[in-house]
Amino acid sequence: MTIIRLGYVAMSMELKNASPSQTMTFAQFQKIDDREAAIRKLEKITLKNLENTHRLLKHNFFNEIHFYRLTSRLIPLANHEALLDWNYMSAIKDKLREVGEYAKKNNMRIDFHPDHFVVLNSDKKDVFINSIKTLKMHYLLLKGLKIDPTHRCVLHVGGKYQETEQSLESFIDNWADVPTGIQKMIMLENDDKSFTLEDTLYLCEKLGIPLVFDYHHHLAHHQNECWEENWDRVVATWRDSPLPIKMHISSPKSVAEFRHHSDYVDVEMFFDFLKEVKGTVPQIDCMIEAKKKDEALFTLMNEIKKREDIEVIDGSSFYIK
Repeated sequence: MTIIRLGYVAMSMELKNASPSQTMTFAQFQKIDDREAAIRKLEKITLKNLENTHRLLKHNFFNEIHFYRLTSRLIPLANHEALLDWNYMSAIKDKLREVGEYAKKNNMRIDFHPDHFVVLNSDKKDVFINSIKTLKMHYLLLKGLKIDPTHRCVLHVGGKYQETEQSLESFIDNWADVPTGIQKMIMLENDDKSFTLEDTLYLCEKLGIPLVFDYHHHLAHHQNECWEENWDRVVATWRDSPLPIKMHISSPKSVAEFRHHSDYVDVEMFFDFLKEVKGTVPQIDCMIEAKKKDEALFTLMNEIKKREDIEVIDGSSFYIK
């Protein structure tokens, strides 16, 4: 039997007034005449985001959810060119450590998925440098949480420039300039438009990066529909990781908008995948990418509990027989 653990992304639909992504625009920052006061306000917003993250982790613990994606928007304006002298980690280190200790004490797997503007295969130097700055922020946050950064940050391959092969080789060329600590932090995901499972496997196998298989993306964009033929290769990319295999699950919004995520997860579509992989690995952590966040997780678990081919472990985990 294989253990399946479900997680969700960033926001809760049940927990009120708990956004971990409150922000301040640079225009708002500039309207405050006293620069130090403006920075203090930024720090106050960041601390509130961390306090709400702590509340979300407590919500997860109460509901027996062990897998959670942190928002990448914890720190407003963290890497803005006008605020490069702001030591944002200094003001939040105590609260950051408190949040991390809670997650570790309760055996929660937490990670990040930076925004689409992190593009490691870009041929534009400024884009690559800014991508590294953003990844460094994620690295510092994980270190501040006292969590091992290894394989905690999932990325797409990046932009598709002219030819797929050229874009893949650009990733390999740029990879040499990525700091080693950040290299170890990264996982790669197949996407729904540019880089298929096979493309992403090429990079993961060549560079020693774990592959996060997105089943919905594969159905939307593939060279070979039979992903099962490559499942052993996906599993092998995780052989040196301290963490269980991770994948993404979501369902199409509609036939016409197949690439868009639905509010909830189609249980039959999910089990089409699980039936093929059961018994191949001890555990798979499945991140739900659905519009309804934790509500989608609860709804999916309620549907799963009605099935005879599973054995429930707790509020977000089950064995598939």
